Amino acid sequence: MVDTPWRVVHYGSMTEPYDVIVVGARCAGSPLAMLLARQGHRTLLVDRATFPSDTVSTHVIHPPGADALRRWGLLDRVAATGCPPVGRYSFDFGPVTLAGAPGTAESPYAYAPRRTLLDQILLDAAAAAGAEVRAGFVVEELIFDDDGRVTGVRGGGGVSERARVVVGADGRNSVVARAVGAKSYEDHPPLTVGYYSYWSNLPTDTFEAYSRPGRGWAVCPTNDGLTMVVGGWPHAELAAHRDDVEATLTETFALSPEFTERIRDAKREERIVGATVPNYFRVPFGDGWALVGDAGYSRDFITAQGITDAFLDAGELAHALDRTLRGEPGALAGYQARRDARAMPHYQMTLGIASLQPPDEQMIQLVGAIAGNQPAMDAFARLNSGVTSPPEFFAPDHIGRLLGGS
Repeated sequence: MVDTPWRVVHYGSMTEPYDVIVVGARCAGSPLAMLLARQGHRTLLVDRATFPSDTVSTHVIHPPGADALRRWGLLDRVAATGCPPVGRYSFDFGPVTLAGAPGTAESPYAYAPRRTLLDQILLDAAAAAGAEVRAGFVVEELIFDDDGRVTGVRGGGGVSERARVVVGADGRNSVVARAVGAKSYEDHPPLTVGYYSYWSNLPTDTFEAYSRPGRGWAVCPTNDGLTMVVGGWPHAELAAHRDDVEATLTETFALSPEFTERIRDAKREERIVGATVPNYFRVPFGDGWALVGDAGYSRDFITAQGITDAFLDAGELAHALDRTLRGEPGALAGYQARRDARAMPHYQMTLGIASLQPPDEQMIQLVGAIAGNQPAMDAFARLNSGVTSPPEFFAPDHIGRLLGGS
């Protein structure tokens, strides 16, 4: 992936600088601004959107993300929207289905709130913590000093603001990442294309994932008694199905007669929305700047890790920026190392799942062996929720314990 540098501008004197300007106020930017403000740093949070507003999303907050909300004092607010807790994941491979608990005793549930609700909760929390919030503020360019260090942003109407650090939390098409020429690595083109909408009369208390060769779909309850349903197929087939997505979704669901029977009695309540996602890591820091969330790391939506990753990334960067602003060298390099160590194994696993290829013989044997073994199926659910890392789950001694029933 090649990132094209944005236009660079230089400005003279401006207002008193902030400690941090965060560009982007959704699942990475608002928590970051909240945490920085709670640490006592003067923080400006801006976003081109106004709130509440929707955005394309895989919705699911896995238990590690829900645990972050709990630590921040926000989980009760999400639950109060009426979004149901999800304490069971199921994985239907056709001949075999595994179903287990995805969380821990401290954080047993996942949630899938509508983004109109979740993003407003996060934005309000940032403001309540003391961050200055400017919605509808379009960042047009970054400001650099003569040494090439980022020193601020310039937005619509010629408004310029300075900061010791500017953070891009503005997604895959990040203005900040482009402006600084953030280098990408481990990048892969889009692997799947996905489309989703919301159905009534499709009750479930489970995050359901269905896997078939060349196709996959998932189901999860959300607000207002609705159920989110997303289906996907290889990116190479994007053009072939673009003109009749609904028919292709119907054909996909037909790969499970039982699910077809369930959704036949349901009603789609909203339009179908689609997306395709590139896969990459970007170097997430430099002179006067940093990246968080999808601006710094993006993976296929098929494992629904985006929101959870954004929360965990925001927590790590808030800690690193706090140390940086207090004069500790090397904190941002440590942030990149910790991010990659945590995220890379799940990233590689996601790439494998997103290929939508039939499982290899080893995986077939593993799935067949643990079917019906509840502790082993719980462990499989925790792998897919991000509680357990792939190296930990697939370690020979761990697999041996699972198959041995201990």
